[in-house]
Amino acid sequence: MIILASKSPRRRELLGRLGVDFTVETADAKEATTGSDLFAVPQENALAKARAVAAKHPADTIIGADTAIIFEGELIGKPATLAEAKKMLLRFSGKQHFVVTGVALLAPGKEIVWREVSQVSFKVLTREAVERYLAAVPVLDKAGAYAIQSHGDWIVESYTNEIENIIGLPLKKLGEILAR
Repeated sequence: MIILASKSPRRRELLGRLGVDFTVETADAKEATTGSDLFAVPQENALAKARAVAAKHPADTIIGADTAIIFEGELIGKPATLAEAKKMLLRFSGKQHFVVTGVALLAPGKEIVWREVSQVSFKVLTREAVERYLAAVPVLDKAGAYAIQSHGDWIVESYTNEIENIIGLPLKKLGEILAR
């Protein structure tokens, strides 16, 4: 059996696109919010989530994932308020940041951990454009205060890598590994 160690509805929807049967179990794992290599933090968190669930289901295949935004040398998390979300989006205005998704796949005798990195370039945003976006898209549960799949064209100029990585689960490589 495949178990997705995530409470994210977006990850559930993405994994469902691969056409595999799976269940969901929320991982009880403390997530790191800093480290000497910020690009490695999502991998560490993904592995911690996967291991927490694997401890209860050692015979199953467990998928853990964590997505982080890295901007100007810091990890950007989820906003606590709409005012904080507005500040985040205005900071991103006209600039680039990285979206890093760490993935850990654990199965009996296997541990595969990797990360996918996307670069996202934001349009130059006015306060009015940010307020319009925040009125249309619920963002308090999203790192960086945006969801590229929900009116992303209003704020995002361009991005690299697959859009699913930015949403929270890089499907191309995950699908290749699960097919093996």
